[in-house]
Amino acid sequence: MLLGNTSVNISHPAPGDWFLVAHLPPSSQKIQVKGFVPTCAYIFQPDMLVMRVVEVSILEPDIPLPQTLLSHPSYLKIFVPEYTQELRLELQGCVSSVSPGCPVRLTAGVTTLPRNFQRVLTCTGLAPFCHLLLSSPPWGRWLQVTVESLAEPHVTVGFTAKAAFTACRPWSVTFHHLIQNNPNQTYDTSAVQLSQSAAHWDLGRSGRSSRVDGGPFCLLNYPVLREDTDVVSVHFQPLNGAFVLVHSNMPSVMQLRLDTGMDSGGSFIIVLRANKSEVTNGTSVAACVNVASPFLSFNASLNCTTAFFQGYPMFLSASSHMANLIIPYPETDNWYLSLQLVCPESPEDCEQAAVRVETVLYLVPCLNDCGPYGQCLLLRRYGYLYAGCSCKAGWRGWSCTDNSTAQTAAQQRAAALLLTLSNLMFLAPIAISVHRSFLVEASVYFYTMFFSTFYHACDQPGEAVLCILSYDTLQYCDFLGSGASTWVTILCMARLKTILKQVLLVLGLLVIAMSLQMDRRGIWNLMGPCVFAFVIMAFMWIYRCGHRRQCYPTSWQRWVFYLLPGISMAFVGIAMYTSMMTSDNYYYTHSIWHILLAGSVAFLLPPREEKAGSWACLQKFPCHYQICRNDRDELYTVT
Repeated sequence: MLLGNTSVNISHPAPGDWFLVAHLPPSSQKIQVKGFVPTCAYIFQPDMLVMRVVEVSILEPDIPLPQTLLSHPSYLKIFVPEYTQELRLELQGCVSSVSPGCPVRLTAGVTTLPRNFQRVLTCTGLAPFCHLLLSSPPWGRWLQVTVESLAEPHVTVGFTAKAAFTACRPWSVTFHHLIQNNPNQTYDTSAVQLSQSAAHWDLGRSGRSSRVDGGPFCLLNYPVLREDTDVVSVHFQPLNGAFVLVHSNMPSVMQLRLDTGMDSGGSFIIVLRANKSEVTNGTSVAACVNVASPFLSFNASLNCTTAFFQGYPMFLSASSHMANLIIPYPETDNWYLSLQLVCPESPEDCEQAAVRVETVLYLVPCLNDCGPYGQCLLLRRYGYLYAGCSCKAGWRGWSCTDNSTAQTAAQQRAAALLLTLSNLMFLAPIAISVHRSFLVEASVYFYTMFFSTFYHACDQPGEAVLCILSYDTLQYCDFLGSGASTWVTILCMARLKTILKQVLLVLGLLVIAMSLQMDRRGIWNLMGPCVFAFVIMAFMWIYRCGHRRQCYPTSWQRWVFYLLPGISMAFVGIAMYTSMMTSDNYYYTHSIWHILLAGSVAFLLPPREEKAGSWACLQKFPCHYQICRNDRDELYTVT
């Protein structure tokens, strides 16, 4: 059934991967059983329509580009190379056909949520000149520029667009010659003397190596080694070790590559530590974590804002020698860590000072492995890999640390006791099976009770958890025991011959084990063998009814006091398991499910088979062999 349509219009989206996330309201978050009709109500079909701009002019640096606006905006794009410190966009000679001034709006950037924003410049003054200055624009990518006319319709506006770059002169320190000469020695940044002969400059990603002449250096570039340790697990470390030397005259920058397409599904953790003896009361270390381009304007501001991105600030001082930052689901891009020594009270103290900062940089699937109240899960869809915490007991947050709706310790213990002690109801069918000589059935019921008890004890979070085996093993054994209990109970009620019953028992258990391996939560993979056993039981009962010319079982007491209560409990339990169970009432409804399942088995088990006086010897031969006749009449009496 179609419930409704909705649409979202995004103009000038950023290039790359976009994600559509659908979330059900809390009232609809039931624990659905796979294979039933209600799960189809949550299927949705997303569609996307893309409209591309064909006429896009390329704006080259320092080359004027004449443009004319009438009714449609003008679209421009310019490539920003690496190590660009500032980008200046100018509109020169802007005139209107009917009035003086420059009625033009210039928009730079693309639309990306949540941290990217557009820079808008409105040129409404009388001067035929206006400009937009972008500090530290995104490196190594195309920048979109849109120019719109604010004049009345059918009014022509002419202007000349021009772009100018201020290139940054980086000092990239390499330690390859030190490592090759002494591979077993550990180097520290304080022991390395920076010299122009030991530096190299790399401008752009085209592979060209050139040198920017003139002007002082604007950043100290520390090469970083990326090490992939596991799935969504990356460790970054400077080539010389974990320490970075921080000065006051220019920022120390490290490029952190999270651009492989598989790095956006975890949590990016950054930890900074400074030596207590090096950070005095008048000095502090400011750090910024930005995406696409580093923050370089520490002398002017400490807000970590680049041209289009708001970065993450971090500070180290005499009172706080350590700072940490956690970025969940970082963007797939190049990230930059910028550090610089600042002295707001006495700038002369920073001129000759240098501080060693220890950096710990790594990407993990889940923060702190989701703690004691969560489980870290990995999800792969269409080539993308995500990681997240599945919280329990009402805990929330990226790492299950938000206890605003968490259960208390007493509530957790009560829930654990309900789910585990409710399995003791299986003692009733176990005792009845042993009393009636159904030893195979009693063994299966004991298996179900044992693994269901310890599976739910291991499934609990926090203090009430107890795992004797791995969680996956206990869950598989619990599901297998539930299906096997239903299977053996229905076959026992069918009153089959011994050899046929044994064959069906083994085959049924093997099929159930196979179906659980294919899809553990597929309800029809489990119910299929049970429905087949029910068909066999119904066929045997109908056969006996026709053979005896009376209803089977023959006793009305058996129907009223045993079969009808057992069938009713089974149907109520199945209805509760498939449609009434939610994450909020799971502890109560699932405990009732245990009780109803075990109770229905206790009622549905047939009476003991009568064997007394069943064999009568007809003739005795001299060789001591006897010919016997089975006179046992199959009765279904109430014992």
